[in-house]
Amino acid sequence: MTAASLAATFNATSREFDAVTPQVWGPAGQSLAFALGLATGDAVLDVCSGTGASAIPAAAAVGPDGLVHAIDLADDLLEVGRVKATDRALRNIDFVVADATEWEPPSTVPDAGYDALACSYGIFFLPDPERDFARLVSLVRPGGRVGVTVWRKGAIEAFAGTFFEVIGAHSPPSEHDGPLAQDGYDKHPIRRMETVDLLRAWLTAAGTTDVEVVELSNHVPATESFVWDLVLGSAMRGALTSFDDATRTQVRAEFTALLTERGIDSIDLGTLVATGVRTP
Repeated sequence: MTAASLAATFNATSREFDAVTPQVWGPAGQSLAFALGLATGDAVLDVCSGTGASAIPAAAAVGPDGLVHAIDLADDLLEVGRVKATDRALRNIDFVVADATEWEPPSTVPDAGYDALACSYGIFFLPDPERDFARLVSLVRPGGRVGVTVWRKGAIEAFAGTFFEVIGAHSPPSEHDGPLAQDGYDKHPIRRMETVDLLRAWLTAAGTTDVEVVELSNHVPATESFVWDLVLGSAMRGALTSFDDATRTQVRAEFTALLTERGIDSIDLGTLVATGVRTP
């Protein structure tokens, strides 16, 4: 996906993205904020922040003397985050529309750099994950903390595979080559970071040491409403862009029926939460 198409897809997801946050994005974001060991007064960069699943708990952790820059391409998602932060009276967090590949710290960040970098379910959306993330790591001070979350190997595969099978029956594969499309999954960047060992090596290569990786086990019942909200609240939504309303309705019905037929009554959302220390 280009930056423009990625922004358009996720801007369209804002309602459903937020609807599934308590079951999907929220647990991982909170876990990441805790794993980073944030301290009062820390300066944090949260990349691909969406509605603030990791940025908001980070803002609570660093307190009024700290700051959080939450950046994303999708302003509609960021606006949801702004409302949430306002509701919680958090004044130390800025939600900014920005391209992570071009972000430079503003003057409010200490000269040494950010104290921590967080990216939850976002590194595989960077154009060049290795190069782009290494640059982001360079914005963290030596000894600062770096953390990411990614899908664990096998997570959401049965769910996403079934969805794209239905999509494939309605359009050529080239028209639905989203980040979870089954036909391109073997070549997807997530394959380079989907196990504990792979992710540890990946973060080490990005410029960190003392990498720790833990698995967050998360299984959500595949109710009809949650299933479709997850489709519309994630990158999978992009596969529906070219369809009219009637076709989308048909896809939903066929997808729900196929999940039932295959006995997929729970969605595996297993996630790896990894942190490391920025090398000098």
